[in-house]
Amino acid sequence: MGVMKGGGGERVEKLKYSRMKLWMIRATTSVLLWTCVVQLTAVGETWGPRVLKGWPSCFTHQDSSFSVIEDKVLSVPARVLPPKRVYKNNGYLMVSCNGGLNQMRAAICDMVTIARYLNVTLIVPELDKTSFWADPSEFQDIFDVDHFITSLRVEVRILKELPPRLKRRVETGTVYSMPPISWSDILYYRNQILPLIRKYKVVHLNRTDTRLANNGQPLDIQKLRCRVNFSALRFTSQIEDLGKRVIKLLRQNGPFIVLHLRYEMDMLAFSGCTQGCNNEEVEELTRMRYAYPWWKEKIINSDLKRKDGLCPLTPEETALILRALDIENSYQIYIAAGEIYGGNRRMASLASAYPKLVRKETLLEPSDLGFFQNHSSQMAALDYLVSLESDIFIPTYDGNMAKVVEGHRRFLGYKQTILLDRRLLVDLIDQYNSGSLSWNEFSNAVKESHKYRKGQPTQRSVIPDRPKEEDYFYANPEECLKPSSYGQVSSM
Repeated sequence: MGVMKGGGGERVEKLKYSRMKLWMIRATTSVLLWTCVVQLTAVGETWGPRVLKGWPSCFTHQDSSFSVIEDKVLSVPARVLPPKRVYKNNGYLMVSCNGGLNQMRAAICDMVTIARYLNVTLIVPELDKTSFWADPSEFQDIFDVDHFITSLRVEVRILKELPPRLKRRVETGTVYSMPPISWSDILYYRNQILPLIRKYKVVHLNRTDTRLANNGQPLDIQKLRCRVNFSALRFTSQIEDLGKRVIKLLRQNGPFIVLHLRYEMDMLAFSGCTQGCNNEEVEELTRMRYAYPWWKEKIINSDLKRKDGLCPLTPEETALILRALDIENSYQIYIAAGEIYGGNRRMASLASAYPKLVRKETLLEPSDLGFFQNHSSQMAALDYLVSLESDIFIPTYDGNMAKVVEGHRRFLGYKQTILLDRRLLVDLIDQYNSGSLSWNEFSNAVKESHKYRKGQPTQRSVIPDRPKEEDYFYANPEECLKPSSYGQVSSM
């Protein structure tokens, strides 16, 4: 009997244990299922249509402000980026641009093209901060850096800075640095620069002006230079918006001409052109020329240089030429330049002939330009935008801005750009001033000689072994233009 009693108690204990175990399993399962339901419902409510439409929800926000914000966020279309080009990275290319805004602009186009051709990663170019202008602007202060990177990702990988392990080389000054040879063929970069990049992993090109030849390059190379220039290099929204304001103010008063009057102190000192300057000014310009060691020409005969057409036209000469071209004095003349050397004294004749003479400083309030003060490249960017939109663009010297704007206006449908033949013009001016030519003779000669110098479709001149004397690629990027579309907008 004792044995039977002990066995019965054991069975009762086992039964109780089994029931408790089953209850715990059911309770645990219920908690897990309910947790899953709550989580799925919350996710469904927050990010999209309900996952469990038939279940009641504790997170209904149909009348809340959160729902309004959510709808606005979801209604904005996602930005679609172009696909990345996939390639084996041969290394990293750093570049330091030199010169003013438009010299650097052309150089950036060349460097992107070279990086693409070499299958390397380009680091966002460094801008010149040590030249005459001493502009501290970084790339992202002038150009839309994110647009620059994303719009070119289909061609080349661009980073804002080197990876940390390579960045330390820059900080310790152990990066291989060199200036590439000017006007080089693209094959020079493949045969000479690429092996260096493979060897050192990162190479720094410390000069970038005119380092890629104008002519003899593959068509896809030339087209990529154009794509960077006309599409990827977009100014910051701050510069673009202010440029649009200036253009709107000008358009409200009718058509306007942009006169790129390159008669600033740095240009006169560099070129040695002193026509119309007094003795004190000549001495000041000479001192400045000797103060900059990288301006290699020191002893300059101003009169001979002017007769060869190598000097910018003076404001007085420019006034005569505009009148000779029959440009009416009712036109607005926008001066795209820095401070004119000699100030009001030298501008008097031009202002008298064309009373609607304006500058960005006269169109805008000082507060509008406050951010741009002491940032010459950003000021030049404003002038660049206005120059593109003008009815006529007239440069008085064929510097970098004149050339790059000329090419951009060709791309925009061969917009009229009057390219002054300075060598001929100074001779005609001297004859008119001496009385050898009457006004009508002078005016007719000026108009006749410039009939076909208005930015029409033309072939770029090629001078083998003398690239400085041939037409600049960015002044006439004919590989990217449509000659049959004269007067219309080109497209790529």
